Amino acid sequence: MATAESAITGKNYQDTFHANHENVMTEESTKDTFHANPEPAKTLESTQDTSQPNVEPSNTGETSQDTSHSTSNGAEPATMKQNPEPTKTETSCQITAQTNSEPAMKNSKQDIFHGWLATDATSPLKHQAFTPKTWEETDIDIRVTHCGLCASDLHTMRSGWGETLYPVCCGHEIVGTAIRVGIKAREGIRVGDRVGVGPQGYNCHRGDCECCVSGRENYCPRRIGTYGERYPSGAGISYGGFADFTRHNSNSVFNIPSGLDSPSAAVMLCAGATVYEPLKEHGAATPGRKVGVIGLGGLGHLGVLFAKAMGCQHVVAVSRSEAKCSDAFKLGADAYIATADEEGWEERHAASLDLIICTVSDPWMPLKEYLSLLRPKGTFCQVGIPEGPLPQLDTMALVLNGTSVCFSDSASPGNVREMLGLAAEKGVRAWTETRPMGEVNGVVKEMEGGGRGLGL
Repeated sequence: MATAESAITGKNYQDTFHANHENVMTEESTKDTFHANPEPAKTLESTQDTSQPNVEPSNTGETSQDTSHSTSNGAEPATMKQNPEPTKTETSCQITAQTNSEPAMKNSKQDIFHGWLATDATSPLKHQAFTPKTWEETDIDIRVTHCGLCASDLHTMRSGWGETLYPVCCGHEIVGTAIRVGIKAREGIRVGDRVGVGPQGYNCHRGDCECCVSGRENYCPRRIGTYGERYPSGAGISYGGFADFTRHNSNSVFNIPSGLDSPSAAVMLCAGATVYEPLKEHGAATPGRKVGVIGLGGLGHLGVLFAKAMGCQHVVAVSRSEAKCSDAFKLGADAYIATADEEGWEERHAASLDLIICTVSDPWMPLKEYLSLLRPKGTFCQVGIPEGPLPQLDTMALVLNGTSVCFSDSASPGNVREMLGLAAEKGVRAWTETRPMGEVNGVVKEMEGGGRGLGL
């Protein structure tokens, strides 16, 4: 994720998208915490799907207001849904109650999906057909309704983290409706359920895999991402959610709680999960702990929201300028540090925090100064992934302070489910804005033009 809290959700057009998906593209703009006010996450909506059999989704918990995607900060959405979902009937409930109904698509290697694909590192995304991975009975097919635009997508489109396997259909903050459930899929998912997929497209779940057996599937050495990687089984290549449909192993698919709106859920599947796990593991809710969140983008604003929802007593938001100060307090922060506008901030706030979650990935970040904010035995956790090396560490200062520096990937499946449940229970809502999927290339340009650093 990056920094402007932009979940782009959009309504793409039926003649080009071949499906009904309110794709939420969410992203922390390239300005991350170093620049400008966070913008609402922008989301994408599409018209009603006509390319598949008429399988009614089960109750998603969203009202017609939910599907209009108004932003959590009260801003008007960029677009409204063109064709609201039909009213659910007893008949539709009967259909969705079937765990493994007749597949909505033929069990064939020739299934064809459509989406927005990057074909090289410089060209705009192109709307075209692609063949998903070969169907396996552990898989689930999803009609995409929302998909976040994450900074990871930008890094991948541009081969920023290494050479990308083109063509690639990005998007790993996916929410939609399960339209086909394999007979060997994990229990708990039925045709018609509202479900989501995050950055992890596949984990091996082998009995000899220490990570999978211990519930740390997010660190499985055989894992592959939701898009742009080859399945170890030879089933093909993973494709993400900038599409009408997507297919993934059921172990990577999550049920979305009825009390959580789809735009928020989409953003949380990557951005929320990435900050939730280190907040939990490093005891953010421990009485007396003071937590800092560096960056107020897609990752950072959810970091503040979840820290407060988890019970953290004192949360400090850190950004470059005063521009985001009011937003920080609206999110629930107890204090704010503006590193460019507050002279001597590193001395004034030295040794004041127990835990820092750093969501920015700017190679020029003032890392030494950030670390000086930690109390003795404090922890600095980096979750933003840069395309180059981070600044050099001051080893002596870290040793003398007993500082721990660590890194964290997106959350384990168990923590993702816990996070979604907490968000539904506590009413945590991401700041989102809807945008048409047909505007995806324009939104990509907006994000790329926002600044240097991107948080994951």
